[in-house]
Amino acid sequence: MAILVLGGAGYIGSHTVAALTEAGRDVVVVDNLQTGYRQAVPKQIPFYKVDIRNSKQLNNVFEKESIEGVIHFAANSLVGESMENPLKYYDNNLHGTQVLLEVMLDNNVKNIVFSSTAATYGEPTRIPILENDPTVPTNCYGETKLAMERMMHWVNIAHQLNYVALRYFNAAGAHPSGTIGEAHIPETHLIPLILQVPNGQRESVSVFGTDYPTPDGTPVRDYIHVMDLAAAHILALDYLIAKGNNAVFNLGNGVGFSVREVIEISRVITGHEIPEVHIERRSGDPAQLVASAEKAKTVLGWKPQYADLATIIGTAWQWHKHNPNGYADYGD
Repeated sequence: MAILVLGGAGYIGSHTVAALTEAGRDVVVVDNLQTGYRQAVPKQIPFYKVDIRNSKQLNNVFEKESIEGVIHFAANSLVGESMENPLKYYDNNLHGTQVLLEVMLDNNVKNIVFSSTAATYGEPTRIPILENDPTVPTNCYGETKLAMERMMHWVNIAHQLNYVALRYFNAAGAHPSGTIGEAHIPETHLIPLILQVPNGQRESVSVFGTDYPTPDGTPVRDYIHVMDLAAAHILALDYLIAKGNNAVFNLGNGVGFSVREVIEISRVITGHEIPEVHIERRSGDPAQLVASAEKAKTVLGWKPQYADLATIIGTAWQWHKHNPNGYADYGD
C-alpha cells in the first residue's frame, strides 16, 4: 500500500517524499507542476502530472495505484497574490480539495493529512498560539485553508473520512544532503530572499515594516525546518491509520525571530554584509506568529530535529549556494 503525496514536487511536498522514501515507504506523487519541479522527485517514484481539479485523471491514479492514505500539499500559497486574485485561491484550494475528497470517497480511501497554515489564525490574540485560539484570517489564503479544514470536518461527519490538519508556521531550510531545497518563481519567502544577496542575485533585502509592536519593530515569526515538517506529516498519517481521532495540530519551534534577527544570523552564516532596505508594511502581515506545538509533541510524538535557526539557515544556504537557479540546471 502506497502513500499518495499531492503537490509532491513542491517545496515541502518533495521533502516529505524524501522522508517517506528514506523510511522505506511506498510513495506515489501527483503534481500539476504549476509551482513544483519534476526534478525534485526521484525518477523511480511513480509520478503523475495531474491537476487535482481534474476528477477523471485523479480517479485514474487511485484506480491504478493501491493507496492507503493521502498527504495533501496541492494548493496556492502566496498571501499577496491571494489578496489580488482571491478567485484563483477559491478555485484551486477549495474546489481542488472538494474534487479530491470526492475521488477519495469514491475509492474508499479514508485517511488524509492536510497541509494547513498559521494564516488561519490571523492576528493572534496571544503568543504562543494554541490550536483552540480564534481563527480570523486576515488574508484570502488563510481563509481558503480554514475553509478546507471545515470541509474535511463536515465530510468526516457525513462520510467518516479521517483527517489531520497541520497548521505550520514559516517553513525553511533544505534537505541536509543539499540535493533538494526551496525554489519558487517568484520567490517570496524571507530566508531565500536574504540568501539571494550573498549569491549575487540581488543587492539588498527588503524589510517590510519597522514599526510593528515587537522588540525591534520588525515582524516576528516561528521558523520550522522543512524536514521536521515532513516528519510530522508522516507521524500524522500513521496516527490516522492507527485509528487516531481527527485533529488539528500546530507545527513550530515555539520561538520567534524577527526579520532583523534572521538577517543578522544569515550574515554570520554566509559571511556577507547583506544590506537592508526598509519599506512600508504589507497588507495582511500580523506582527507576531509563534506556535505552541505541545499538542503535536504529546499526541503524535513529534520532536523537531533542526530547531536551531542557524542550522535551518545553514541547510538553506548549502542548497542555494550550490543551486542559485534552483532546479533550472538539473535537466529533465
